Amino acid sequence: MFDRTLNLLNAASPAWKVAIAISITLLLGSTSGLITAGAVEGWYTEIEKPSFNPPNTVFGPVWTVLYILMGFAAGLIWSNGTEDPHVRRGLALYGIQLLLNVLWSLFFFGLKSPGLALIDITLLLLTIILCIRAFHPIDRWAAYLMVPYLLWVSFASILNASIWVLN
Repeated sequence: MFDRTLNLLNAASPAWKVAIAISITLLLGSTSGLITAGAVEGWYTEIEKPSFNPPNTVFGPVWTVLYILMGFAAGLIWSNGTEDPHVRRGLALYGIQLLLNVLWSLFFFGLKSPGLALIDITLLLLTIILCIRAFHPIDRWAAYLMVPYLLWVSFASILNASIWVLN
């Protein structure tokens, strides 16, 4: 059953692959949002934050746009065929960074542990860089689509570190 589903997915048109990749990324992003939602109204309001902390209303729209760009990038890479080991490596790195992204929300908001989240986001940053490097020779536009995500996570890393220091 799994092989048949995988074969159907791999046979999908490039447009479907992009749509599927965006959908999966948004679904995982929604999981992060669910983890975050409860803490934003409780614990997060009580901790010390740096002066450059954006208003809470900024995060949802920014992450939605980033998840769409990320999914689009993954779909472009996937459209090059999974037979190529470079494509498989790029998609594996993409999957790892998605997992680290969800884990960050769990560590920071779910477990209320900025220190553990800081370790995770550092690994996330490294994985995003590796993912961009893996995407670039396959499809440079896919790599470029990941740059806003890298920039935002870089900012989030500084924010996370500041919150850890302040608390």
